[in-house]
Amino acid sequence: MNTANQTASSQAQNNQTLEETFLWTALVTPMLLNGDVDFVTLEKLAIEQADAGNGITLLGSTGEGLALTPTEQFSVVKSVCALSLNVPIMVSVGGYNLPAQLAWMSQCNELAISAYLLTCPIYSKPGIVGLTQWFSVLLDKAKHPCMIYNVPSRSGINIPVTVMQNIQTHDKCWAVKEASGDIDTFLSYSQSCPELALYSGEDAMVPHLLEAGVKGLVSVAANVWPQATHRYVELALAGQHQTLFPEWKNAVDALFQTASPIPIKVLMHLTNMLNYPTLRAPLTELEITENPLALKSLMAMDIEIKQWLEQS
Repeated sequence: MNTANQTASSQAQNNQTLEETFLWTALVTPMLLNGDVDFVTLEKLAIEQADAGNGITLLGSTGEGLALTPTEQFSVVKSVCALSLNVPIMVSVGGYNLPAQLAWMSQCNELAISAYLLTCPIYSKPGIVGLTQWFSVLLDKAKHPCMIYNVPSRSGINIPVTVMQNIQTHDKCWAVKEASGDIDTFLSYSQSCPELALYSGEDAMVPHLLEAGVKGLVSVAANVWPQATHRYVELALAGQHQTLFPEWKNAVDALFQTASPIPIKVLMHLTNMLNYPTLRAPLTELEITENPLALKSLMAMDIEIKQWLEQS
């Protein structure tokens, strides 16, 4: 089969898989003590997520994508793609240099990925016209469906609903990851952008968004609790909210007590999922490892969520 036919076949399969995937794990990038990417552990983590039935998102903020070199970024994606997993793979497109983002997408377009996560250009704070142009150019470049990522705490701007309305009919615009933590923002997207599937980017928000049409979650917590988080989202989407509190609220609070992915990497190291809790500067595991109360809260939540899964 030639490359064009392979891409078309893969695209048809991806579209079906995307619709079925209600949990995406924003995968951490494991690192060795010297800061190099730990590819052996990366592949192990990806397989664990696939075994739990979770889609995989690579190189987002949880994956420290912007702290990696372009060569490292591409190696991460190739490594996970080479596993031929039975779950979809989504790749982040982030930064503020448009030619660089287009070049990145040209590379990734040729890999066996399923989707892109498109972020606002950081720092620059463009207006409605600039954002519409930014996303339109990226969507035109994409060979795979795209999820638009609204995360004002990191990008510095809340994507106006007008921008979403402007791009929602593009044939590559598939979904929105809404991570502002503001229910009103989620509702405005839900009511004004019927063409888009809406996913929460806030782990604790899913049970509150069912009536607003949430389709699933892009999760940090699923890194350390792949099966439990899968079950959590499954129950939330089924409207069984009474089984989810207070364990999940407390667990998510512990995982975000300082900038992500610091707590999640530390907990994954404590539970032997990572060889080291290493992060790239300016992030450091010392924010947690030198704080006994923070360590205690993480371990307590790990025990609580594992007990919750056994009882659910």
